[in-house]
Amino acid sequence: MPEAMAKAIANPLFPALDSALRAGRHIGSDDMDNHAYLVEFEAPLSQFYLRYNVELVRAPEHFFYLRPRSTTLIGRSVLSELDMLIGKVLCYLYLSPERLAQEGQFAPQDVFEELLTLVDTGQLMRMVTLRATGSDVDRDKLHEKMRVSLRRLRRIGMILPIADSDKFRISEAVFRFGADVRSGEDPLEAQRRLLSDGEISVSAAREAELKQAAFESSDRTSMDHAPLHDTAQDSETSL
Repeated sequence: MPEAMAKAIANPLFPALDSALRAGRHIGSDDMDNHAYLVEFEAPLSQFYLRYNVELVRAPEHFFYLRPRSTTLIGRSVLSELDMLIGKVLCYLYLSPERLAQEGQFAPQDVFEELLTLVDTGQLMRMVTLRATGSDVDRDKLHEKMRVSLRRLRRIGMILPIADSDKFRISEAVFRFGADVRSGEDPLEAQRRLLSDGEISVSAAREAELKQAAFESSDRTSMDHAPLHDTAQDSETSL
């Protein structure tokens, strides 16, 4: 084993961090110790994970995550359609003026209100049930499903809870949901367009199946299609 790889694996941070990465967690600068460790040992760890047919990715926003290849030896799943849509809303909020106005703190109700504003109501209600009518009961069901999605996104490092409250801060890792707007276009307007256009209209499993090959040869990591290896029990679609 190369000396640098042995040194990385011998580090006391490695076991817990390795488990977190394998569970689909994204490591940003807010997690200072683990992030600094990944920056220092990025090269040898990249070689280590390639042994499992998995890539250690450092995104342009400098957060890290594991991206499995089709032949990966590490279990994987994909996020549900609603999970990905909530992720895009979080990305929109991260870019919005409200983030500064609210000192970077958001509550689930903020996400729900923005979701209803940005996304076609019919599309949202179909995520609750095919017979959804838009009634208060359906809205309550949608609200609860949204909270489940937020809990899952928290587990993989997309949002950071604030102690003793239901509020949270949004991690830069949400740019996995906005990789398709890394262009010259104004990012906030591009994200608004993607949301209003309802680009997440195909099931997550089908998206992953159709786009897997493209992800293996591209650095673009839009969560519209990106596979995650997440052990969450509420995973709606797994591969």
